[in-house]
Amino acid sequence: MSEADSELRVALIGNPNTGKTSLFNALTGMRQRVGNYSGVTVEKKIGRWALNRDQDVQLIDLPGTYSLSASSLDERIAVDVLAGRVDGLPAPDLIIVVVDVENLQRNLFLASQASELDVPMVIALNCWDVAEKKGLQIDCKLLEQRLGVPVVPTVATRSRGTEALARAVEHAIKTKSMMMRPIWPEAVKTAVQKLHDEFINKRGEALQVGELQRLIFDRNSAVRERLQTPDSEYAGIIKDARDQLYKDGFNPDAAESILRFRFLNPLLGDIIERQVALKKRTASESIDQLLLHRFWGLVVFVGMMYVVFQSVYTWAGPFMDLIEGATGALQKLASEALAGTPMLQSLIADGIIGGVGAFVVFLPQILVLFLFISLLEESGYMARAAFLMDKLFQWCGLNGKSFVPLLSSYACAIPGILATRTISDPKARMITILIAPLMSCSARLPVYLLLIGAFVEPRYGPAVAGAMLFAMHFVGAILAAPIAWLLNQTLNQGQQPKPFLMELPPYRVPRIKTMVWRMYESGKEFIIRAGTVIFAMTVIIWALLYFPRSAEVEASVTEQYQAEVALLSDTTTLNEQELCKRVDAAYLEQSYMGKFGQFVQPVFAPAGYDWKITVGVLASFPAREVIISTLGITYALGGEIDEESNDLRATLTQAKWESGPRTGETVFNIPVALSIMVFFALCMQCGATLAVIAKELNWKWAIGSFLALTTVAWVAAVLTYQIGMLFA
Repeated sequence: MSEADSELRVALIGNPNTGKTSLFNALTGMRQRVGNYSGVTVEKKIGRWALNRDQDVQLIDLPGTYSLSASSLDERIAVDVLAGRVDGLPAPDLIIVVVDVENLQRNLFLASQASELDVPMVIALNCWDVAEKKGLQIDCKLLEQRLGVPVVPTVATRSRGTEALARAVEHAIKTKSMMMRPIWPEAVKTAVQKLHDEFINKRGEALQVGELQRLIFDRNSAVRERLQTPDSEYAGIIKDARDQLYKDGFNPDAAESILRFRFLNPLLGDIIERQVALKKRTASESIDQLLLHRFWGLVVFVGMMYVVFQSVYTWAGPFMDLIEGATGALQKLASEALAGTPMLQSLIADGIIGGVGAFVVFLPQILVLFLFISLLEESGYMARAAFLMDKLFQWCGLNGKSFVPLLSSYACAIPGILATRTISDPKARMITILIAPLMSCSARLPVYLLLIGAFVEPRYGPAVAGAMLFAMHFVGAILAAPIAWLLNQTLNQGQQPKPFLMELPPYRVPRIKTMVWRMYESGKEFIIRAGTVIFAMTVIIWALLYFPRSAEVEASVTEQYQAEVALLSDTTTLNEQELCKRVDAAYLEQSYMGKFGQFVQPVFAPAGYDWKITVGVLASFPAREVIISTLGITYALGGEIDEESNDLRATLTQAKWESGPRTGETVFNIPVALSIMVFFALCMQCGATLAVIAKELNWKWAIGSFLALTTVAWVAAVLTYQIGMLFA
């Protein structure tokens, strides 16, 4: 047996908002690793817990769940891990059930279900300090005697009770402490025995008694998916067992809850005492009178979200500028050092350094966003925000938790998509991820500023230009709602979305350590998981823009430029900088990307695009604002210009079609400018966004969303141009 196999494994389970993750953080400190369970998007947290001086255990933080009657993906993962059905993760040696003292009966329902899995157990009575403030007194020793397992009071946010919990775990592992189970009626025993005979004795299925119960009590049990028996056979077997319960007077859908609470109620009857006869309104309830108010609650919420959005956008700005400046400085140093080898110079400066800078520049926004998400979650306000926004989102299949990720996507879709991990409903999370790119991110702003500044403002003035800029930020959002509705109808097959249930936790003072740790984990995961794919995409785009590099192109451009100079004046000399710009433009036109852009240009012709605009659209996939520097190169102005360049604006207004039936006509006008802006507002934000979608869902969904959004953007751009030309 390997060392990994012999290592003790302890699983933490509990209802949402019981402080389970806070206890996990308190026990493991910084010794954690975060990832996804194989094949699914549910987050997996595993940490090292120093049980004593000589022994560490592997601590697994399972997704919060109210019951083992798993319906959502994260609940199913909890069931699979507890039963040892996850590849590479054997069944735990002990379960710690984290229980909220104020909801003892409901929380122990989950513990009672877990007791059927034949795993030793310890009960952690968390939020003990809150119970004391409310005048609750719990006889832990008596509860321990009745349940048959150690019961330890804890305050996870202050790391209180962790030493006593470690001693209790050591004792429970040695003594194999099992929680008391209900005495089931003969009808349930008969039904379970029937499944035991059919699945285990006859077909050799490796199932425990607790898993057989799940087959009886749950209509869509996660256990069914693990059976080796064909669907056509096991469905009839399970139906026979459930029918047996019906014949004996029990409804299988309700029997478990009735029988387990009938077992728990007598055990808890005299466990809890109230020291205060009259219940006073708590501070949380008083604050909620304002924050959950129909009107004032929304006012506070909008103000709060405005602060979050502005902070992500403005606080991160200086750090993003710093990263961009550092990237530019490194590119300049590399260019100077490798001036003698042009291809290596471009690979290092534009491909590698530019590629790293392309995704590192998003890091400040991600850190700031997760700082606020941690603050809102730790304080207890996030649950209130989700509650307020739930009704607004219900009609299209989302719930209140979708609002913050979508709002965050206005700064950048990457942190917005990562923020969807707070959404427990897997389908609502998927829909939120798929529509997040429709929010107009900050990378699109330079495109809007360039085209509005060049074509709208000179003709209609700053007031109309400002209104146009404001409106462009909502083009994608307006379309996102019906797309979300359509996705909901497809994914849920026309069924109504699940009711949004969330317990409102009490307000707490956020812990700085927890907030910093979450920022660190989020930033680290983005760099490691998404950064590699983004970097690879950037280098590939560089290669397509650089190769082939024929010397004949430079010779031809130089000869043509010399002839132009000779015609102007005998005293005119060659401008090396101007020549370099022309050579770069010619190389871009002859590159693989340039050729491909010219090849697909007829597809974009109905939207009013010539081959130069088409190449700009294609080359901007790593980062949308790249279209500005690409246009600068194709029009021989250099790639260092920005959206406020007067030279670029003037050049665009004078650009002519160079080939085809429209040769000599002006390329850009207001319909073309609007068409480009609409295309950018609706297409996939960038290659980095695509990579993150692939990591959070899979490449199938990522590629599908890219093709779908590109199609939607193309159709909208064509309609914008064609309708616009009717009025031009």
